[in-house]
Amino acid sequence: MREFKTYHPIVNFTYFVFVIGFSCFFMHPVCLGISLASGFTYSVMLKGKKAIKKNLMYMLPMMLVMALINPAFNHEGVTIIEYLPSGNPLTLESIIYGLCASVMIVSVICHFSCYNEIMTSDKFIYLFGRIIPALSLIISMTLRFVPKFASQLKAVTNAQRCMGRDVSNGSIIKRAKSGLNILSIMITWSLENAIDTADSMKSRGYGIPGRTAFSIFTFDKRDGKALVCILLLGIYTFVGNLMGGMYFRFFPSMKMAEVSVFGISVFLAYLLLCVCPVIIEVWEVRKWKALRSKI
Repeated sequence: MREFKTYHPIVNFTYFVFVIGFSCFFMHPVCLGISLASGFTYSVMLKGKKAIKKNLMYMLPMMLVMALINPAFNHEGVTIIEYLPSGNPLTLESIIYGLCASVMIVSVICHFSCYNEIMTSDKFIYLFGRIIPALSLIISMTLRFVPKFASQLKAVTNAQRCMGRDVSNGSIIKRAKSGLNILSIMITWSLENAIDTADSMKSRGYGIPGRTAFSIFTFDKRDGKALVCILLLGIYTFVGNLMGGMYFRFFPSMKMAEVSVFGISVFLAYLLLCVCPVIIEVWEVRKWKALRSKI
């Protein structure tokens, strides 16, 4: 289920700019819940059931650790639960703030994982290759580096294991030597890969003024409709936040904007914005099933 990936790169990029940007700055609990639920759902739709276990493995521990660590250093808030052995107060506001901050970080990670699946390096270079050729190439290589590094690390580790140089066997000194050997191999591979990529792009004339490039991306009516919807929802959400529709404070006491029709509409717009890819995927699946039933 990757129908959203077939849309024009400008549609994909605009969506992630809005969603990731809003996820980083909106601290209202409702917004955090929407962001986390949509990011987690779309991640599972892209990567399958294995993403559920993978996401929960870092989501739950991170949320728990941050919810416990923040009150140990942040003592703001008027609702005192008890006093720590150090004499500092443990407040309800600091606990809630730590939990919300952890939800924010986890939701951003989920959206970035979706971004890596949808926004491939060729899409990013297509959008910014002519505007900022050097920077776009560096950013594209950086975003692509992590999954590629993980794949290469797995291959190197398996090869070293076959030669009896696995980090899980032997004494501590032997494991350390094996680990340093693998690290040395990965650093060398990373440097060689970067040089090969730079030489390859230079030989193709990348960044030279007037250079043309083949592209498989075309902007059609479907992309236009999706882009208009994303822009309208994103702008309405942004303006609504500026007007106080998503106002929420944690300190000294928790307070939020009064419930109103305008506030509800802003949250609804943000919800629709975040679940746009999910709606597209579900709609295309239903459309495909309907077409198959007519055969």
